[in-house]
Amino acid sequence: MTQNIASGTGRRKTSVARVYLRQGSGAIIVNGKKLDAYFGNKEHVYVVQQPLLAASADTSYDIMVNVNGGGHSGQAGAIRHGLSRALVGLDENLRSVMRANGFLTRDSRMVERKKYGQPGARKQFQFSKR
Repeated sequence: MTQNIASGTGRRKTSVARVYLRQGSGAIIVNGKKLDAYFGNKEHVYVVQQPLLAASADTSYDIMVNVNGGGHSGQAGAIRHGLSRALVGLDENLRSVMRANGFLTRDSRMVERKKYGQPGARKQFQFSKR
């Protein structure tokens, strides 16, 4: 018996998520925990579920996610990106829906590096005229 299995890799800030889809009842497991238990914030849970709601497939697939790096916001964005890629891998007709919602575009914004001679990326030490 063959199952429809698809995978997708998503990235956001310094987070990387590997998402695996399989036909099932709609369970989402992130790093061995249920989605609600992993993300305490409801906004992060909603961000993860956005591609499923857009594809109206929220109870069609079981989802296993391995995510590392970054914080909760970056991880939620990385899971959304990977989940969108995996859904398109299963059904190419979803590409236009995912593209229209911006889920397939990798958000390239990163933290700007700290420069030498300054306390941060843009901030400068206090200037004293005298």
